[in-house]
Amino acid sequence: MTGSNSRQKGEVVQKLGHEFAMKDLGPLSFFLGIEVSYFPRGTHLNQSKYANDLIIKVHIANVRTVHTPLAQKHGLEEAIGKAVDPSIYKSTVGSLQYLTLTSPDITHVVNLVSQFMQNPNNMHLQGVKKILRFVKGTIDHGLRIKSHSSFKLYGFSDADWAGCAITRRSTTRYSIYLGANCVSWSSRKQNTVTRSSAEVEYRALAATAAEFTWIGYILQDIVVYIKTAPVLLCDNLSALYMTTNPVMHARTKHVELDYHFVREKVAQGQLITQFVRSKDQLVDVHTKALGTDQF
Repeated sequence: MTGSNSRQKGEVVQKLGHEFAMKDLGPLSFFLGIEVSYFPRGTHLNQSKYANDLIIKVHIANVRTVHTPLAQKHGLEEAIGKAVDPSIYKSTVGSLQYLTLTSPDITHVVNLVSQFMQNPNNMHLQGVKKILRFVKGTIDHGLRIKSHSSFKLYGFSDADWAGCAITRRSTTRYSIYLGANCVSWSSRKQNTVTRSSAEVEYRALAATAAEFTWIGYILQDIVVYIKTAPVLLCDNLSALYMTTNPVMHARTKHVELDYHFVREKVAQGQLITQFVRSKDQLVDVHTKALGTDQF
């Protein structure tokens, strides 16, 4: 139970106690593998115990840490090696997927290694272990939720054009913030092959706009209203022009019409799209393998 009024929370707990047998365990400190701690103006969420148990399970507790979860030239899609037990690989990657609940910085690489579940080899497993070595070095990191942040909703959208070396499908990534707090993030391969960088970025904009809509409904359900339209930042000018230009050029005719709800939201004032320089693109960490300095 949570709320901003301590007196009302106490009254609700008291009424529930009259109806049901219950025990008040005090402030939340641990829930489903997520540790909760508090600082003066907010809450910190992490999964250090869960991560440490996983590190011990895969026998890398004494291995040195690394500064990034994946090498820039990893070559995992085309990696050839000795087959490994799929059940062990699936179990470890599944645990990593759960770790992304409080570790957005490994979302992209976990998405990548998840693609080899059916036929993993030792090279893929080494990639998974490198992610865990990174997790080991950042085991106390997590999400800081500030209680006095503004109610401005904004997000970053990005994509890698034809990033998969095997299928040439692209991957959509976004991160969405409510004030200073990161509240939603994703790294997901697109369903179809795209024929231009503008198209792939536009599809990413559409996915992010849909997430904005869903978050807006959740905020309304808890009686939190955003007074200004959410701002969506993208580093591709061609895709941004497509959100405001009503003319369909030949190069964009093949973009499915259902993605043009982005343009409709912009026209209705429900969404603002803005350009962001590539070096200021925060979602890059969800898009590609970065070097140590950038990461």
